Order: sequence, then structure tokens, then C-alpha cells
Amino acid sequence: MGASPAIVMILFVAVGCFMAYPEAVTAKHTGITRHYTFNIKLKNITRLCHTKSIVTVNGKFPGPRVITREGDRLVVKVVNHVPNNISIHWHGVRQLRSGWADGPSCITQCPIQTGHSYVYNFTITGQRGTLFWHAHISWLRATVYGPLIILPRRNESYPFVKPYKEVPILFGEWFNADPEAVINQSLQTGGGPNVSDAYTFNGLPGPLYNCSAKDIYKLKVKPGKTYLLRLINAALNDELFLSIADHSLTMVEADAVYVKPFETNVLMITPGQTTNVLLKTKSKAPNATFLMLARPYATGMGTFDNTTVAGILEYETPSTSLKNRPLLKPGLPAINATNFVANFTSKFRSLATAKFPANVPQKVENKFFFTVGLGTKPCPKNQTCQGPTNSTKFAASINNISFALPITALLQSHFFSQYSKRVYTTDFPAFPQIPFNYTGTPPNNTLVNNGTKLMVIPFNTSVEVVLQDTSILGAESHPLHLHGYNFYVVGQGFGNFDPKNDPPKFNLVDPVERNTVGVPSGGWVAIRFQADNPGVWLMHCHFDVHQSWGLGMAWIVLDGEFPNQKLPPPPSNLSMC
Repeated sequence: MGASPAIVMILFVAVGCFMAYPEAVTAKHTGITRHYTFNIKLKNITRLCHTKSIVTVNGKFPGPRVITREGDRLVVKVVNHVPNNISIHWHGVRQLRSGWADGPSCITQCPIQTGHSYVYNFTITGQRGTLFWHAHISWLRATVYGPLIILPRRNESYPFVKPYKEVPILFGEWFNADPEAVINQSLQTGGGPNVSDAYTFNGLPGPLYNCSAKDIYKLKVKPGKTYLLRLINAALNDELFLSIADHSLTMVEADAVYVKPFETNVLMITPGQTTNVLLKTKSKAPNATFLMLARPYATGMGTFDNTTVAGILEYETPSTSLKNRPLLKPGLPAINATNFVANFTSKFRSLATAKFPANVPQKVENKFFFTVGLGTKPCPKNQTCQGPTNSTKFAASINNISFALPITALLQSHFFSQYSKRVYTTDFPAFPQIPFNYTGTPPNNTLVNNGTKLMVIPFNTSVEVVLQDTSILGAESHPLHLHGYNFYVVGQGFGNFDPKNDPPKFNLVDPVERNTVGVPSGGWVAIRFQADNPGVWLMHCHFDVHQSWGLGMAWIVLDGEFPNQKLPPPPSNLSMC
């Protein structure tokens, strides 16, 4: 009879706890160690004349900034003081051989229970720019999120003009109701969840909402200066357009990777994406105040929060009177401006320089074709559901597999392989099981299969994934996020992917490198990456409603041949199941 997983765990910790983070001993990282404490606590917050108790970090909404440099180690102790279970995901951090710190509940760890704590310990390797952290369990991300700012190494500069000031701006959604109650009701009834009541800039809805005249985000600037705006879309379920009246923005970074600069008056950012933009103010302070507006880009058939968040760009002048200044308003694209979005996203290119190369795989060893979209599952007996029909619930899937979260965390199950077969299987389909006209007339059968199925990839092999939107319950865009990796967006298009004619058009020279990409509504996107980071990595839609309905899957990237290519054992305080 083999040793129990608990005994194996104790032995690993006893004989080699230092191995969990070998760089702590060998000091391979070149930076310093930065310590943070996240106290998860309830806080009464008032927005739109509604006061409610929300889950926060250190009582702040949005949460505190985490500031570090490339090469630094972050040690963040998370202490849970609320009734909810919690985990924190460091969105976009590569987590090279530190998958135990990635944070998605039931994937790399079991959630941190009430009264318990967990220490996230990882090093920022080869990354600089803007990312963010957020809760990764149910819908707690609605209030538990904050910026993760990675500065360049000391004595290194940006590949663009040094900004006068850097300003994080986080897009969010505000629910008057408890977001946990909203998603729980949706999962129980099988219908779409109630939408949010407002969008926010840094937690503030702005003057276009009732009872919100004082909750306005103001960006105060000086004339003749260049500002770096660190934009983060932390909204739960909505892609957003942004524009600032009478000002243009220069895009210089996407998902903490520098890009070839380009100017735009309007940008679109999906949930999970971050971007840095340069805002150059006017040489002289104008006699005007400028609105900055954000509203959704929506392509699905379901309801959405069709409102607009407003902030104010305000020039600092010797005059204190603002009453006589005209208030200028920017224009925004139509709600469903898919062509604008396609043109905008196609402008992103990697720098592809000697210092910041685009190491896109030129040859592919593992090819996958994943359909992404909504479907249905049967309503329980003797119950009326609110899905597309009274007998169905809404569901979502990749290759018709709706991802079921396990009871035991997948990385824990994979590492202690004695009992992995009871938790997941490794038969996730590489291609659709039943091909059909993905963006044409939908099939009669909309039912999906449920399962905790994973895809296994050998270490350091190249991967290409074509993500194809489906029109089964209406075509719509899906922001897909891959944990543990960046990837190159080598191609995209509308309609069905053509495996013969589309690959020759791929950009293998300077494609943009991201961690979250929007699968176009009624179209496809192709990504490539090198599987050089062992562990278990989630890939999912960053619309939380779609993730709750099962739009996700997970990869197992096997250990390499040598010790520095293997996943170290877990830390001693890992939240176990």
C-alpha cells in the first residue's frame, strides 16, 4: 500500500522546503525582495447611494498598488478575515517554476479559508510594465483587484520618452447587489446574470449616473507634459472603449510587453488586458475641461450594462474657477463596432529589436483547434430553467467540453500523481469532436459535455492554438487568458479559419505578445508559444460569467530533463484540499 498524499507532502517539505524556491538560496534573481501583506476584510462602501459591505484588501477599493522591478522577488502574505474563501491571481506574471503562486482556486491551490493565510512567493523574470492582481474565485474579482506595476531594472530606461508622471487607471464594474448573489442566482436558474449598475474609473462611477456627482475620477495634469497612463480592465464581463475629449493617446505597451508606438483617439481594452499609453498635454492650459468616457463594446445577444463611466481631465491653472470652462465630450464607436475593434487590434506589433526580441516559434510541434462559445446543458428534473428554453441552462465550452472545477487543486493532484486520475483526465480534445459550420447556421443540438479534462504538452515544445468563435447561441467576442505564459498573436480573421489559406498570412516577424486576447466575434485568432514553464496552467474566458459557465480548460506542461526545468515541490503553507 503506497504512502498517503499527506505523508508524501510532509516528506517533501521536511527534506527540501528550500527547494520550493531555489532562487531564494542561490540568489539568482538580481533584484530585492519586497514584502506585502494583504488582509482580506469587509468594508462598507457607498456608490450610487447604495451602501454595502464588500470584500476588500486592506480596506481599499480598488486594492493597494503593488510596485516592484524586473528581477525583484515578491512575497505577499494573504490573510483571510472574511467568511468567503479567497485566492489571489497575479495576472500576467509568467510564474516561471513558481506555479504554486499563480493563484486560481482549484487549479494551482485550494482557496484560503476563513482565518487562514497563504504566502505568495515569486520572482518577476523578464517582465516590465503594467499587470494587475485580482481574486480568482467565483465573482470576488468584482471588488478584489489592484495594479501590479513592474518598473524596469535600475539604470534601465523605457524605450520611449520618459513620462513626467505615471498614473494607474483601473476600469471596473459596480453592482448595487452582492456579485456573489448575482452569479449564484444565475447558476441556480440557468439564466443570464443581472448586469452591473455602473462602470468605474478607479472605483468611481462619475457624473452620468444617478447619485454619483461627487464620485468622479479626476486626472489633473499640467500643460506641456507627457503622462504615462497605466490602463487596466478589471471589469467582470465587459470590453470597453475609452476616449479623452480632444486628446490622442500613444500606445506603447500591451500586457507588460513593449509595442511599436501608434496613436489613436479611441482604444478598446478587454477584461484581463492592460496597456500603457502616453498622453501628451497641450502646450498651454486651455480654457476647457475634458471628459474621459468609457462604455462597452458588446457583440453578444444577451443583456449588458449599456451605461457610460465619465471622468474628467483637468488642467491645473493659476485660476481656481472652473465654472465658466466648457466641458468637452469625446465621441465613441458604436456599441457593436466590430470592424473598428479588428482594425485597432491589428495595429499592435512587438518591438522585435535585439533588446526586446519577438521569439515567436517559427515551426510548430503541437497544433490545436479550439472552438469557443456558448451552449446549453439540461435543466434538472422537476425544475423550470431560464436558459434559452425552459428545459435548458446556459453553459459555455471549449471544443464542446464545459470545464468542471475539481474538488482537489489540479496542480496538487498532478504533482502527487498517486491520485490524479480521480481528479482529472488527460483526454481534452485537440480538435472539435464534431466539425460544423462554426460561424454559420448553428446546429440543432446545443448541449455541451461536462468534464475536468486536461491537455498534456511535452516540456519546451512549440504550441499553436487556433481559437474559433462559434455562433451556436450567437457569435460574440471572448477575451481568452492563458496563465503562466505569454503568447504571440500570429493571425486573426472573420468567418471560419481556413487551415490551408490562412497560415501563410501569419505574422511570424513582429506579432504582438500578450497574455489575454479577444477571440473576434464571428471569427478566429491564432496564437503561438513555447511550453517552457512546467506545471498546470488554466486558459479561460475573462468574462467571469462565461468562466462560471465552464468556458475554460487547463494544460499540463511536463517537467524537462534537467533539475532547473522541473516544477519544485509546494511550499509548506500551501492551501491544501
